[in-house]
Amino acid sequence: MFLARLLHRSFTRQLRRRSLIGLTVALSAAISVAMLGVVFDVGDKLNAELTAYGSNIVVQPKADAVVADLYETEDEPQATAFIDEASVPTIKTIFWAYNIVDFAARLTGQADVAASTGTSSEDLVVVGTWFNKKLELPTGETVVAGVTTLRSWWSLEGRWPDDEADEAVVGSALAQQVGVRTGDVITLTTPLGERRLTVTGVYTSGDDDDATLYAPLAVVQELTGHVGQVEQVEVKALTTPENDLSRKVSQNPAIVSNYEWETWYCTAYASSITYQIEESIPGVVAKQVRQVAAVEGSVLEKTQVLMILMTALSLLAAALAVASLTTASLVERTSEFALLKAVGASSASINRLILSETAVIGVIGTAVGALVGSGLAQLIGRIVFDSSITMRPMVYVLVVLLVALVLLVATSSSMRSILRIQPATALHRR
Repeated sequence: MFLARLLHRSFTRQLRRRSLIGLTVALSAAISVAMLGVVFDVGDKLNAELTAYGSNIVVQPKADAVVADLYETEDEPQATAFIDEASVPTIKTIFWAYNIVDFAARLTGQADVAASTGTSSEDLVVVGTWFNKKLELPTGETVVAGVTTLRSWWSLEGRWPDDEADEAVVGSALAQQVGVRTGDVITLTTPLGERRLTVTGVYTSGDDDDATLYAPLAVVQELTGHVGQVEQVEVKALTTPENDLSRKVSQNPAIVSNYEWETWYCTAYASSITYQIEESIPGVVAKQVRQVAAVEGSVLEKTQVLMILMTALSLLAAALAVASLTTASLVERTSEFALLKAVGASSASINRLILSETAVIGVIGTAVGALVGSGLAQLIGRIVFDSSITMRPMVYVLVVLLVALVLLVATSSSMRSILRIQPATALHRR
């Protein structure tokens, strides 16, 4: 009861100074909760942002993949082996099926293109693919896959073709070259036949695809003589950034333990997803697009370092501010502590009083800061990633420990000077 009366008296007499210390603690806790909350969740959010810019896994026949690795050509080599189109949907049956956001089969050929306006061009690249293809999975479920989401950043004037119709979309550069626009009819001619297609849209990709024509996969398969076959499958997957474990398994799976292997297999690394795709479709090689993986890892690491640095700086600033305010507060109460010592109070009891005051401020400040920080984290998530931030309990535990450490360090420096007070000297000066 006596301690409670002392605490009440302390806070009522120095309410303004105590409020400033509490505000400092609250601001530091808010910044720490917001930054650490984003740090723990930024991996998934950053990955989701990067997957908006195309596929991050490519599936090829093993024979073509070996040739590409041997010669290391920048241009895609002419396909000499193919994947059975019917086997492609099994990609959505792997362990990480729900991380497969989208995928699309692809077959490339060359054809002469003639427009209804009378203009024509020879040996143009024609790509057959899925746009919004409804697929039956071996599990009995259905899924819609295609380039409409794989190429979500394309600017399209018009609409995407129907997978079952004689329709196509053309790149802006090709449209200008051939002189076609939305609604025109073009004729694709190959040694195996010709097809008349209606142009449903003109897209702008900002890269070499602007000189390409995209048509339903079945059309290009017929014109190239590869019915039921595809040369490549593009896959967009939500993945966990690569770390030492994933790189270790990728380099030599034989040297890892069973526990490491199971951890790797049951984590959504790009390497484990590609491994499972290869298990589901015999005779293929699945590769991650290294540029995307490298960018993701680099940006994620730099983002996390930046946020951790901001957290550390906020805690350091809080420690300095709390130490300064606490010292000033305790100096003002020198006579009070001297009187307590004079009437028999021990150093331990004075320590308990000071630590109790600090604890009360810390609890209130941390609680308020945690609430504000949680809201700030959600605001950051909405502005930067257009989605909410998942606040993990570990964030709050870590912030409580860090704030407690900061308060303890800041208060202990002031406590040492108070404990050295000589009651007679202090009261005499008063």
